[in-house]
Amino acid sequence: MVTTIGVIGLGPGAEPHAKSLLDLADRVHVKAAASRTELRTQAFADRFGFPVTTDVDSVIADPAIQAVIVLTPASAHLEVAERCLRAGKHVLVEKPLELTVERAAKLVQVGRQVGRRVGVVLQHRFRPASLRLRAAIDAGELGEITAAWMLVPWWRPQAYYDEPGRGTMARDGGGVLMTQAIHTLDLFRSLVGVQSVVAAQAVTTSMHRMETEDFASALVRLGNGAPGTIIASTAAYPGSPERIEITGTKGSASLIGGGLRLSILGGPDETIAPDAGTGSGAGMMDFPHDAHRAVLSDFLDAIEQDRDPMVTGEEALASQRLIADILTVAANPASQ
Repeated sequence: MVTTIGVIGLGPGAEPHAKSLLDLADRVHVKAAASRTELRTQAFADRFGFPVTTDVDSVIADPAIQAVIVLTPASAHLEVAERCLRAGKHVLVEKPLELTVERAAKLVQVGRQVGRRVGVVLQHRFRPASLRLRAAIDAGELGEITAAWMLVPWWRPQAYYDEPGRGTMARDGGGVLMTQAIHTLDLFRSLVGVQSVVAAQAVTTSMHRMETEDFASALVRLGNGAPGTIIASTAAYPGSPERIEITGTKGSASLIGGGLRLSILGGPDETIAPDAGTGSGAGMMDFPHDAHRAVLSDFLDAIEQDRDPMVTGEEALASQRLIADILTVAANPASQ
């Protein structure tokens, strides 16, 4: 089966999606890739060879297009995705779902109302190391989870935040938690669960001039009540791969970038080699597109098999709610 796809939004984040579409050319036909900016459409066409248009409305209205990949800034996700959904199209949305939990929840609700699939690009769940760790936890290989923590020690130069809208509430909806660490936070939450946020802080360090936070940390209770810690920053020069550490009664797991070390009591360590890059430094697109391709492949499978994709709107919404909870607790120190 070949699914006819449209793409809306052709900024820098479109690159791994375009490469994935090329890899899956036997399964997907790109009818049109749209941006209201002529320079972006032309550059996209020159590089990837897809048909392009500046008429976004024509993509949404085209009855031949079965699904749309929405890659606009988060502030436009609800408007664009809702129009696509109500036009009968399935939608794959870049993270985050929207600027606020309320707008994100509406997007998810519309998808359910009209019976169309909503997938979200949270590709860290699709890395081979992440899938192996998920299987190990599900199979009880680590035993009872006793603690877990995640760390995102990334770096973005001031020039990144000097671009219009970067790190603002109006365009991004938040800082490091919403824009960079959301991938690791979503994976962390999906692996060990988070019941509640016990304490938190979110600040803008002296490294950056920006509206939102470039450092955040939180103490949390995991799904089973065990202790957990979340730390994320874009002020950690030169930037290092994100990591998740999980300890259990039978062993531990260390997930660093796309690599995994699984240590089971009494047995040999199991390892999966890391990815070539994770986008942790100034080169924000310095990572392979394999996980994006896996997201798209799963989304196509969901359409063909009439099932939910692996990362549903509800799943992405749960991770966005956790971010909102961390920021709420951080803003109310008297409650901690």
